[in-house]
Amino acid sequence: MVFGKLFRGLKKTRDKIAGGLASLFGLRRKLDEDFLDDLEELLYTADLGPTGSAIVEELKQAWKRREIHETHEVPAFLRGKLLERLVGCEGTLARAATGPTVILVVGVNGSGKTTSIAKLARRLQREGHSVLLGAGDTFRAAAVEQLGMWAERLGIDIVRQPAGADPAAVAYDSCAAAKARGIDYVIIDTAGRLHTQKNLMEELGKVVRVIRKQIPDAPHETLQILDGTTGQNAIRQAQEFGRVAEVTGLLLAKMDGTAKGGAVFGIREMVDVPVKFLGVGEQIDDLEPFAAEAFVDAILTHEPEAKRASGGA
Repeated sequence: MVFGKLFRGLKKTRDKIAGGLASLFGLRRKLDEDFLDDLEELLYTADLGPTGSAIVEELKQAWKRREIHETHEVPAFLRGKLLERLVGCEGTLARAATGPTVILVVGVNGSGKTTSIAKLARRLQREGHSVLLGAGDTFRAAAVEQLGMWAERLGIDIVRQPAGADPAAVAYDSCAAAKARGIDYVIIDTAGRLHTQKNLMEELGKVVRVIRKQIPDAPHETLQILDGTTGQNAIRQAQEFGRVAEVTGLLLAKMDGTAKGGAVFGIREMVDVPVKFLGVGEQIDDLEPFAAEAFVDAILTHEPEAKRASGGA
């Protein structure tokens, strides 16, 4: 059990799920149809959605087969079923065999894309890598300006052009600069519009083509940023972008600001892409690699248990 940054960052989701479970169990209720109905409602409101309903149905069947008898057996059953649904969900960041590793970042406006890019750049810096940013969301002057401010704060290079410039040109120049300067990672932002799938597909396709003129096997990673506070709506975002971009990993932002962290399970069931990072706070270092077991424990462990396990009051 881990009681660190991830645990603290998922407090709102834990309060909803673990706190709700503690209330259910605290009533010393017996395992029956009413209890199972209340459990299903609890999981649904924590944004597990159909996943929560499916797990409760599995629990109901296990209860009817007399494999489970009492409510105190439910947490372990729930933990096991949640972990089953995250098998294959973890994934490490890709790394090019030689030369710069190109990370293309996609996501709708307002999802936390720019801040997540800065957090990822900071994390790579801490691991000893050199990083260059490409401000490819040229349709939003504010996005270019904000990314430039982060680059200055982090002390890293950025390639940008005036608002309205061709995003593909920014991507091309970013890759050329990364090669020339011996940069380890180049992170390229893209437009966050979903006005029509056709236009977005054409735009992203052009960006990828020009990147490959510089680095043939790039992009090595296409990360989609999802706003964790939108819960089940994040699933639709993932599906929409999945139709127009070859997404290789997900980064769930703003997980500290929501009680809807259970949406991770729905995203996993609907989109066969690993979750690579979670944004768990407002500080630049608040980006954690996704680890299924640590995530499940962080949302199921009730606060008093956590304090006792960590030796707190």
